[in-house]
Amino acid sequence: MSTPLPLAGVKVLDLSTLLPGPLATLMLAEAGADVVKLERPGVGDEMRTYEPKFGESSGNYAVLNRGKRAYAVDFKDPEQRDRVLELAADADVVMEQFRPGVADRLGLGYEAMQAINPRLIYCSITGYGPSGPHATRAGHDLNYLAESGLLGVVTDTTGSPSLPVTVIADIAAGTYPAVVNILLALRQAEHTGHGTHLQISMAHNLQVLGYGYFATHQAGGSWPKPGAEQLTGGSPRYRIYPTSDRRHIACAALEQKFWDRLVHVVGLEAKFHDDGGQEQAVIAALESVFAARPASYWRDLLDGEDVCTVVVATWDEAVAAGLVDIASSDRVTQPGDPSQSFSTLYSPIDPALRSVGDSVPYPALDPLPDRSPWSRENL
Repeated sequence: MSTPLPLAGVKVLDLSTLLPGPLATLMLAEAGADVVKLERPGVGDEMRTYEPKFGESSGNYAVLNRGKRAYAVDFKDPEQRDRVLELAADADVVMEQFRPGVADRLGLGYEAMQAINPRLIYCSITGYGPSGPHATRAGHDLNYLAESGLLGVVTDTTGSPSLPVTVIADIAAGTYPAVVNILLALRQAEHTGHGTHLQISMAHNLQVLGYGYFATHQAGGSWPKPGAEQLTGGSPRYRIYPTSDRRHIACAALEQKFWDRLVHVVGLEAKFHDDGGQEQAVIAALESVFAARPASYWRDLLDGEDVCTVVVATWDEAVAAGLVDIASSDRVTQPGDPSQSFSTLYSPIDPALRSVGDSVPYPALDPLPDRSPWSRENL
């Protein structure tokens, strides 16, 4: 007898688009929740239009929305709005990502839904929170990182910050806080019988990622200097070094035992072994050492050494090393596949399959049916 997934029986109504909300509801779906996604008529979620295409939608949309059922709804139409409220009356969780006040004006805000479903957990993901001078401003991941102070702490030789490696605010300050707080709220509702309104502000949640800078400020009264702190480029022990073939070495030999072994293995001059008080000189010396050889040489030399220093991998190399887990391409991974953790995103997807209940890899966009999609007879 198989063990039920943790969120089996939980009903999620997803009104969100693009990345933070859909990724959160994907994680809930992977844990067994029944997710119904409502999108605008016609084009639907804007992410469907992205490139590259995977079937009739984009690859991005397919990855983020597999295992859900999607329906077209005009939220501004009173009759269709009332159908959404009917769904909310039977839901456990509602996810929305409108700017503050928009859901209320549509008649789909927390108060309207809570009045018909006191146990409802209503999660709002916004850029800058529900109130304050920035609340109604448009923004994207890069804006939140820039205004939070995080983007400027690592700079290049000209003092300019770089584009981040991925969308950090959307996921780390939007998706993950949403999922964690939804799970906590579901647990609380079990005890109290009451739901709650969760407010997830991506800009404000970035403070968690800056915990060390806040600790420094509280202890010493100063804020981080760009490129000058231990983890932002000021230390030779935590830095990116170029190789002779224009590849790079990622050094994170922070602890003394790792540093002592690293300088011995790479042959750094003894006068640079103690980096205290001569950080810039040691950085320059290590740059010269690493720049003298290609990445393949350093990979062979450092492999198996306890030095916390590695070659910056390409995607192909990461897959070959087993650090990026790509499932077999001849298999379609279904929601709740026990071979995956609940946060695993990569699943081969068959673009020929359409909406067929819980086995759907990603949803086609159909009009909201007359009968409730929560009814099993619609699956």
